[in-house]
Amino acid sequence: MKLKHLTLASLGIIVLSGLLLAADHIDAPSTAGSTADIADFFAFEPAEGSANTVFVVDLQTNVLPELAYGTFDEAVMTEINIDLDGDLVEDKVIQAIPREGIMYFFLGEPDQTGLSSRVLTDFPLGMVSISGTTATVETTDSGVKLFAGPRQDPFFFDFFQFNAVIGGMAPEGFKTPEEATDTFDGANTMSIVIEIPNELLGTPTAQNALGLTVYKTWVTTNRKS
Repeated sequence: MKLKHLTLASLGIIVLSGLLLAADHIDAPSTAGSTADIADFFAFEPAEGSANTVFVVDLQTNVLPELAYGTFDEAVMTEINIDLDGDLVEDKVIQAIPREGIMYFFLGEPDQTGLSSRVLTDFPLGMVSISGTTATVETTDSGVKLFAGPRQDPFFFDFFQFNAVIGGMAPEGFKTPEEATDTFDGANTMSIVIEIPNELLGTPTAQNALGLTVYKTWVTTNRKS
């Protein structure tokens, strides 16, 4: 097994996946403007009764609306952590690692948990191109679908009105959805998407607010030490 030591750079919000959404744009100064900065994490079934789970990680970077593609930082590994026994410690991890125009995906049981991770190459899930001008989705023989590249920011937020309200400059308060301006319209994030059969992950044991059995999952980014 090829091992590389990485240290934790940024921690995404913990979610129980059924369909829960989290938005956290621009983290600590050391991660802002790079793909170490986690913006959103989504986890859901692609269809009712499906035996697959979809994970979407949006990473913040300086991707302008008029640019077709941004860049994944090759010093950063994105890791989707999955807790199968309810102790809030990852039992399975999906790792996404960019190298020379390719995003490589791996699945494994971590030999380190918490603030440090190692690249686990025993179970490669597949790879997808992250260069060129055409976004592609790869489907592997094991039924895993992979994507990595820019996508429009899904976060709807009237940033300027929010600042006005917080600063006491907008006594009328927040605007209605029809009146509000989406400050992030046209902005992009660098997205990593994987649809994976549940049989590769293990049996989910958590329950969400709707009483559905789901995976307890969170995302981290790790930078090479």
